[in-house]
Parts: sequence; C-alpha cells; structure tokens
Amino acid sequence: MAHAARISWVLGSSRCALTEGLLTRPWQPLSAQSRAGFTRVAAGSRGAAVRKGSPRLLGAAALALGGALGLYHTVRWHQSSQDLRAERSAAQLPLSNGLQLTLYQYKTCPFCSKVRAFLDFHSLPYQVVEVNPVRRTEIKFSSYRKVPILVAQEGDSLQQLNDSSVIISALKTYLVSGQPLEEVITYYPPMKAMNDQGKEVTEFCNKYWLMLDEKEARQMYGGKEARTEEMKWRQWADDWLVHLISPNVYRTPAEALASFDYIVREGKFGAVEAAMAKYVGAAAMYLISKRLKSRHHLQDDVRVDLYEAANKWVTAVGKDRPFMGGQKPNLADLAVYGVLRVMEGLEAFDDLMRHSHIQPWYLRMERAIEEAPSVHHVPPSCKG
Repeated sequence: MAHAARISWVLGSSRCALTEGLLTRPWQPLSAQSRAGFTRVAAGSRGAAVRKGSPRLLGAAALALGGALGLYHTVRWHQSSQDLRAERSAAQLPLSNGLQLTLYQYKTCPFCSKVRAFLDFHSLPYQVVEVNPVRRTEIKFSSYRKVPILVAQEGDSLQQLNDSSVIISALKTYLVSGQPLEEVITYYPPMKAMNDQGKEVTEFCNKYWLMLDEKEARQMYGGKEARTEEMKWRQWADDWLVHLISPNVYRTPAEALASFDYIVREGKFGAVEAAMAKYVGAAAMYLISKRLKSRHHLQDDVRVDLYEAANKWVTAVGKDRPFMGGQKPNLADLAVYGVLRVMEGLEAFDDLMRHSHIQPWYLRMERAIEEAPSVHHVPPSCKG
C-alpha cells in the first residue's frame, strides 16, 4: 500500500493540534533520525528517544520530591480495578503479531492509565515497569523523561514510543492495517515548539489520526463523521479533561493527603522518599492545584467544572448508543475512561458519580474492559 495514500490528508493542513499550549513560533521538525517519539536501536540496547530537557510543570516545592512532572499528573488508582486487568507479560503476546511490549509508567498517572485501558481492551499482553518518580533510573536509557514510555520489540527491531496518544494511534494503526510497526511510526513525526510559557516542548503531528487506507477506515468507522468525532473527543480528553484531575483530587489539604497516601503505597518509593512524598508532596500539590486552577480558568468550585465536563461527554455519547463507538468503545471512550478511573477511591470520584450523569456509561466501560479476553500475567518487573 502506497505510503502517500495514507498521509495525503496532511498536505492540506497548515498546522497540527497541540496539547501543551499555544505555539508562539512556527514549529521545527526534528531530525530524520528521530521519528514519532520512537528511537530505533539494536536489540539489547536502548537509545535516546528525543532531546533532553522536557519542561517541568511543577514549582520549586514539588521539585523537592523529584519527578515533578510525574507528580503533577499523579492521582489515585483504585487497586481492585487494576487487579481485574493486571500487568501482562510481554512473553505472552500472540505469535501472530510477534510484538513484545513493555510499559514504563507511574501507576497513578492518567496518561499511563489511558494506555493501559487501550492495551487491556485490545487484550495486548504487556510487561509493566513502575518508575520511581524521584530517581527515575528505570528510564535512564531515554532522554525523554516523561511517562508513559512504551518499548515495542518486533523481531530484531526495538522501538521506543512516547506520548500516550501517539502510542495508542500507532498501535491501533498497526493492529488494523497489519503494516510493520517500523513503517507505522514514520506517520507520527515529532516536532519542536514553544508553549505559552515560552518553553521548548516536543509535540507530535497527527497523534489522533489512524493511518488507514480508505477501505480500512470505512470498515472501522463506517463514515467520516465517526472518525472526526473520535479524534475530537480524544483531543478533548488531553486538552481539557485531564487538567481537571489535579485541581479536584488536591482540592483540600485532606484530599491532597489522601491522594498522596495512595501514591506512596502504590508507587515505587524508598523509605525517605515515601515520607517526603506523602507530607511535603501533599502540601505542595495542594498549593500548586490553586495555580493550576487559575491557569486553566476553572471556577471557584472546581467540582463544577468536573461535573460539567462529565455531562458534556455523556451528552456527546447520547442516549441511543452505549458508547461513542456504538456497540463497543472506540478510542475516545477508552481515553475518557482511562483519565477518569485514576480518581477511583477518592472523594472526587465519589462526588463525580453522585452529581453527574456519567455513572451508567462508566459502569458499561468497566464491564467492556473486564470482558475483554484475558491472558496470564506476571507481577510488574522492577528494572533499575
């Protein structure tokens, strides 16, 4: 299938959607050696994924914890839900695709939760490496310092995938089209840009597109409207919904402490790091959540924004279909579910279920993922 046939839609587009702020200067493509947040390396070694220096979003107080960017995104992950679809061994992957997956993550990160929701729903076995948010030695092989990072081995080729939406789009394209992953990754080139804080960031064009030919797209979506709708709401989950999590789970000192109590228990911390994260981190994130509230122009009661977002999603799904994808979840359903489920067990989640209309859809999503064919699993690996 011709490469040009899959990417011809880009030619008429003047810019790409960004999720980390507005561009203040034209984007600059990265070198040809760096593709889609993937770095090709020989089997048995791992190369750098992208340039060093990804921006930190937390202030000096959060830096005391280390891993400030990870803690910005951290929220509580309910253990019983994770047990249903536990970490999978890469060795258990179906022989038909020959792909071995390793997910480097913070368990309580909503972006990581999005990727797990996708992998679980599609019954793709994967091995989990929990990253220490202070030292981050588990991802020392990568100059890209955010999570999730997915390492995919296909034969002798080892690819590093960065950015949750790129990971999901690339894997779905791979599953639907049958193209080699090495070819698929060329459709998602990274670029350098300046965000609205004047910091250089790496973003990815096309991250919400599946690179399918017309026949494949028609079989998957039925029409252009469904494809456009899925892309719109996937981007909404990244651009808006995810930014409502931290202000809500760290809304009060008590909620912040409850969140960090779970983060410490479920994360990978040393003894000193755990004590520091629980108390200093809770205090820091309580204060930082107020800044996030101002940055994203949230209402005085941030719960109202959360309820409104949930109801907006439910309205978009409508009453005549169980999921936005129809009879089964699509990528937008999985993205929204993945973001919201990190609040399970917290006061914010309980309030959301009581005061919005999202609970019926959410319970349907839980069942859909639980009913996906399962495989045997092993405990997460701890690589230093």
